[in-house]
Amino acid sequence: MTRDVAPSSPPLPHGARVLVLEDEPRLASVLVKYLQAAGYQGQAWHDGASAIDTIRAWSPQLVLLDLMLPGRDGVAICRELRTFSAVPVIMVTARVDEVDRLLGLEIGADDYICKPFSPREVIARVHAVLRRHHHVPQDAPAAAPAPRLRMDSQAWRASVDGCVLELTQVEFRLLRALAAAPGRVLSRDQLMDHAYPDRRVVTDRTVDSHIKNLRRKLATVQAEDWIRSVYGVGYRFEGG
Repeated sequence: MTRDVAPSSPPLPHGARVLVLEDEPRLASVLVKYLQAAGYQGQAWHDGASAIDTIRAWSPQLVLLDLMLPGRDGVAICRELRTFSAVPVIMVTARVDEVDRLLGLEIGADDYICKPFSPREVIARVHAVLRRHHHVPQDAPAAAPAPRLRMDSQAWRASVDGCVLELTQVEFRLLRALAAAPGRVLSRDQLMDHAYPDRRVVTDRTVDSHIKNLRRKLATVQAEDWIRSVYGVGYRFEGG
């Protein structure tokens, strides 16, 4: 690994706990040292099979999750994690050909980084993801359309008349954006910005596909079509 000077940028005020799930002990140790030098509380874990138990026990504010772990891979871990937690996740992979697969799957990761990397780059990504996670207003936009629709951004949970919707993070972000502006048409570009805050490149068809899935899930708990298509423009929310 390239020798680097420890970063000196100011840490977030809360000294966030960062869990490093990495099967290479030497690399994990280096990352933990750099995290601590940046003002974070770092802890390393090497076994995928017990990763979820470790996350539950330590309650980190961010997880650096290697894709290839012994006992259980990072994709499976991230998917289970998203069933009970919205903690930010940065996926780590040594295989460049896995990047497209990571981006294409709705596994709930917030960012990814490819090996080999410098520790300074990892710390920069951790700063960026935590800053985004803590500075985005969590509940104010989605509270107004209730009482039928309720959205809890801390838990990434949405419900209609008390019935919980099983949404992906992208679907949750889309619903939150639409519900925050009832009656207003949001273009696909605007919805992309809400759905993918990291500004990744996706097509209009991707947004349409997520909206289709969102409509289908809403239809399981209420009869009306709350999301209306506006031909050639985008979508409008007319419910809640």
